[in-house]
Amino acid sequence: MSVLLLELSGPLQSWGDSSRYVRRGTRGEPTKSGIVGMLASALGRSREDSLDDLTSLEFGVRLDQPGSILVDFQTERPRGDTKKAMPLSYRYYLSDAKFLVALAGDADWLKTICDAVSHPVWPLFLGRRSCPPDRPPALGVREEYADVREALSSEAWLATERYRRRNPRLRELEVACDAREDEPAESQDDHPLSFSGACRRYAGRGVHRFRVGIEDLSDRDGDARHQPGEKLPAHDPMGFF
Repeated sequence: MSVLLLELSGPLQSWGDSSRYVRRGTRGEPTKSGIVGMLASALGRSREDSLDDLTSLEFGVRLDQPGSILVDFQTERPRGDTKKAMPLSYRYYLSDAKFLVALAGDADWLKTICDAVSHPVWPLFLGRRSCPPDRPPALGVREEYADVREALSSEAWLATERYRRRNPRLRELEVACDAREDEPAESQDDHPLSFSGACRRYAGRGVHRFRVGIEDLSDRDGDARHQPGEKLPAHDPMGFF
């Protein structure tokens, strides 16, 4: 089994799994439905296409830099009506967050997905269309890991040097991954069955949480990929077209 790694980093992210009506919340980490939607977008799929080959991948995420909650409120008016206002809606975001996502499955399929994420058909966003990534998400496919848990317990910490300086006593990072049989888990309604415009459908997913020690991770500065003055990669994450 191979593991695809994604770094999710941006000024704002929002990963809702139960938002309704005027309150649009966010979880503290990316949801499986949000990641599957991002991969489907990268592959150029329509909302009516099957998701089975994406949802079957083993999924896990590590909270390298949890960020802070930001709340925005919005209102709108029906087109052509300058007097009637719609109710305010409250939108919740994670500000200045970084996550390491791992997906495990067939090596060839993961390489196809990795190429698509590096050169997406449709723009990528971190939960909502107003939340683009600030760097190319794909970190590549790793062959040396048995599963997502081993990858997330070994890969380098992605936090910025500024975050590390502000949290000198931090010793562990939280990991949330697909639960296995007979394992303590919580339920989240973020396993997508269909993104169809006619009827979006989701199922429950067992989520197992554990922590990994920072001292056990690879020794790499979280900002090492983009030092000041360094030339950025040829592919601009904002240059989707």
